[in-house]
Amino acid sequence: MKTLILFFSILTLQLLRATSDGCHPDDEKGLMSFKAGITHDPSGMLSLWKPGTDCCQWRTTTCLASGRVNSIWLTGSPDQPNSYLAGTISPSLAKLEFLNGLYMMNLRNITGGFPTWLYGMHNLMYLYLQNVPLTGRLPRDIGRFGGRLNALNLAGNRFTGAIPSSISNLTSLLTNLETLDLQNNQLARSIPEIFSSLTRLRYLRLSGNNFTGKIPNSISSLSPNLEYLELARNSLTSQIPSFLGSFHSLDTMNLAWNNLTGPVPKSFKNLTKIFNLDLSHNSLVDPFPVMNVMGIETLDLSYNKFHLGRIPDWASSSPILYSLKLAKCGIKMNLTNWRPQQTYFYDYLDLSENEIWGSPVWLLNQTDYLVGFWASGNKLSFDLRQMRIVGTMKDLDLSRNSIYGGVPSSVAGLRNLNVSWNHLCGRLPPTKFPASSFEGNKCLCGSPLQPCK
Repeated sequence: MKTLILFFSILTLQLLRATSDGCHPDDEKGLMSFKAGITHDPSGMLSLWKPGTDCCQWRTTTCLASGRVNSIWLTGSPDQPNSYLAGTISPSLAKLEFLNGLYMMNLRNITGGFPTWLYGMHNLMYLYLQNVPLTGRLPRDIGRFGGRLNALNLAGNRFTGAIPSSISNLTSLLTNLETLDLQNNQLARSIPEIFSSLTRLRYLRLSGNNFTGKIPNSISSLSPNLEYLELARNSLTSQIPSFLGSFHSLDTMNLAWNNLTGPVPKSFKNLTKIFNLDLSHNSLVDPFPVMNVMGIETLDLSYNKFHLGRIPDWASSSPILYSLKLAKCGIKMNLTNWRPQQTYFYDYLDLSENEIWGSPVWLLNQTDYLVGFWASGNKLSFDLRQMRIVGTMKDLDLSRNSIYGGVPSSVAGLRNLNVSWNHLCGRLPPTKFPASSFEGNKCLCGSPLQPCK
């Protein structure tokens, strides 16, 4: 009797597995047709995509309990060209009626325009077509996705023209959108006033385009939930709007490399939760407000028209700061007397083009993770041989100061070095650096400079 029960149990399991093995016919047909549109797959990303196999067991798909495919993950590696796919995105994927997420990232060699047939996929909530790269204009009717999309990432493509103005008539259909990522395309003209209904948006990334004009007023509607605002590397003009100071959930703001003018709004003192602030490479002027941050991780105010006088106390007091960049910020202070709360975790420190004197030796000798230190064009004076160069350091620029002593052999492990136009002397250690890294010193000799006598 026990043997009979065991037999029927095994038979039942085999029958259940038989019904779940393989793909639903519509899913299989859609996936196989998509694979047929791929002309080059050097890494074998689609090698498991074979008729008659269980598509839920492929490493590039996930399925619902019913066995229907609900997501596709095709992701290459930016530093591994053999992981790129070539071909087109076949509209056959529309047969996957339960598809919830389509993630195609860093494929590099996919051709074609934006796949408008995706509008008909009514269960699609997450669409990532990042670094594919697709071309042409964004379709005027992109708002047809309706309120179901939670994430739209089209970064790193080659889309041109403006964000369609007609989308402003459809924003009421996009109220569930949490991520809008169009960075690193070739989009132009002004950023349209489309954000009033996108109140759930948490991530807005439009960096690396050709946008002009001012920051849209409708972005103020995003203040309750927005965590990331990235508008860098465009050609935005006018002043920073004061309403950005009311974004109490903001973690990251990047407005670098634009043409923004005027002072930073006083309302920025209300950004108590911000961790990453980059306003570099604009034409912003004094006064800079005193921030009331609980702790900032990265700060870059470089290359504006500030006259800060000293490194701000609200930055120095941060226990979690690891990247501080204040190049050409009008800082006039003795670095020997600077006492930040911690330097142990510093990765990047850029104090170039200021009027800073004294020695950074005490500071640099307390860091174990420093990757880059830039302090060119100051009045620093110290013995270079006393400075510890940690194993993590890759970039060191101390040019155009009053540094003396010799060049230590530890610089050989750096990626970039510039100690030109100082008062250094002695034989150079063997390095790979050109003569320009050492020129203009008092009495350095040895390769790549003149031989020592």
